[in-house]
Amino acid sequence: MCGIVGFTNNISNSDEVLGKMMDRIKHRGPDAYGKYIDDDIALGHRRLSIIDVSSSGDQPIFNEDNSLVIIFNGEIYNYMSIKEKLIEAGHRFRTNTDTEVLIHGYEEYGEKLLDMLRGMFSFVIWDKNRKELFGARDFFGIKPMYYANMNGTLMFGSEIKSFLEHPKFVKELNTAALENYLTFQYSPASETFFKNVYKLPPAHYFRFRDGHFESKRYWDVRFNADETPDLDEWVNRISDTFHNSVEAHKIADVEVGSFLSSGVDSSYVAAVADVDKTFTVGFGNDEKYNEIGWAKNFSKYIGKENTSKVITPEEYWNSLSMIQYHMDEPLADPSAVALYFVCNIASEKLKVVLSGEGADEIFGGYNVYSDPDGTLYDKLPRTIRRSIGKLASKLPAKRGVNFFVRKGKDVEERFIGNAYMFTPEERKSILKISTAAPDPPVLTKPFYDNVRGKDDVTKMQYLDLHMWMAGDILLKADKMSMANSLELRVPFLDKEIMALAERIPTKYRVTHDKSTDETKYITKYAMRLAAKKDTPEQTAKTAAKKKLGFPVPIRVWLKEAKYYDIVKSCFESESSKKFFNTAPLLKLLYDHRDGKADNSRKIWTVFIFLVWYKVYFENDGKY
Repeated sequence: MCGIVGFTNNISNSDEVLGKMMDRIKHRGPDAYGKYIDDDIALGHRRLSIIDVSSSGDQPIFNEDNSLVIIFNGEIYNYMSIKEKLIEAGHRFRTNTDTEVLIHGYEEYGEKLLDMLRGMFSFVIWDKNRKELFGARDFFGIKPMYYANMNGTLMFGSEIKSFLEHPKFVKELNTAALENYLTFQYSPASETFFKNVYKLPPAHYFRFRDGHFESKRYWDVRFNADETPDLDEWVNRISDTFHNSVEAHKIADVEVGSFLSSGVDSSYVAAVADVDKTFTVGFGNDEKYNEIGWAKNFSKYIGKENTSKVITPEEYWNSLSMIQYHMDEPLADPSAVALYFVCNIASEKLKVVLSGEGADEIFGGYNVYSDPDGTLYDKLPRTIRRSIGKLASKLPAKRGVNFFVRKGKDVEERFIGNAYMFTPEERKSILKISTAAPDPPVLTKPFYDNVRGKDDVTKMQYLDLHMWMAGDILLKADKMSMANSLELRVPFLDKEIMALAERIPTKYRVTHDKSTDETKYITKYAMRLAAKKDTPEQTAKTAAKKKLGFPVPIRVWLKEAKYYDIVKSCFESESSKKFFNTAPLLKLLYDHRDGKADNSRKIWTVFIFLVWYKVYFENDGKY
């Protein structure tokens, strides 16, 4: 795991500038660094040594005649099998790294190499002869890739903050990203919060030559259910494939550990991986916010050492500026801070951890997936439900009313992902500025179009795989682990597992719980049954409980005077007044404090943006 950075070279002090850009991302690779600079390109690399930890694995790395040069961030888990094919084809290797497999593989197969890879990656290859830059990002977007084409210079790398050191970079806030963020709680479009800085989407590669940038998708999820195998067969296939993936994800020349909560995903990973150490964090003593006791018992059951930490409110709030600095773009997911701290305690003992991200999106694990067609009300004609929904939308929002509003809309209208903070109308009411941001359905429509005709559960999974997972789940996983110089691996997000999950019928992803007369559903049904094979009975019993993840008591803290005053002061600041109408922001805060509404997530979304803005636009990228 590493950090990469580079730019097309048209400045006189490229070595100095590249060095400063590399220093900005030193946390991604504290073990070593390397540069390649010629008249056309400057490439920099920071290394966290995992495979071939000797200096022979340092980057950049070249092909046999030095005509190609690569910088790479990630891990290729099947690199040895690809290497054997390349040796048979006549390629000569200087190192034992997966990086060198990529450069020889590109030399042999071109972009078709991407179809052969199993892993997480973000890399660029410079072709000296063609004066062409080729870059690619992995299938799910586990590893980041940003780029900006400014003033005749293409900049690219693992983190936007490195661009701040380049003299051709123009730092300007993208206000359209702010309006989108207020709804999604993350930046959902390809353009980032920095105007003219973009994310290379997952499963895309690009070519840059003669000033022309072109990107193309090379892989996608294709849900196509196979009704032939029965449930037992699917459970066995999941078990076999997951065991294989975990084994692949353990490849390293250093020790590997695992994160652990009370959920089935991390428990399954920890049990199958058979690692020596597990890591857990929580808040206070309330079981709603603290899974440490459960994790310690589970670790003891499987014979592993558990390291845990109770995060104090002071630690949480004092870390916010630092967290948003590392995030590059504002992310209002409260669990990002908890993830930082669990990465921190793990980094004190090892360099690599396994985690359970991706299981919900792939196997159908979110509670919202059990909502479609889940009640007798859904059997009413669509026209009647839509009429009732329109009437309900005119009433004050509350739990019963929201049900009828939601059920009156098609999934394409109401579902934008696991977070829906401010409606377009609400965000307009709090924003002082005017932007060209589209309404949420404009952003989600291209993805829904790709699964037209599928059932609602499949539609929601497909959307989450492409938006929520890349924009929120994997963003925080990469940035929080790398902030601690820790490699985080996600064995559920494996191409072979996805190929299997694409064919599992919806009824084995989300199914009705026949043990109760209530309308209750079991999510990740087949996967939970597969997990039973490797986890103790207590895991199976708790597997159906409400999902916690990294639960954070934001709702409680915002009613406490100390933290309420921090947010109130922020909302009344001059920075806030640049973008927001103060009165509606304060009303959200007052109503939450007085128990009139739970506005905690909306308050947090605005507050975190202002924390981020202060770091990057008032403190010049410092915290």
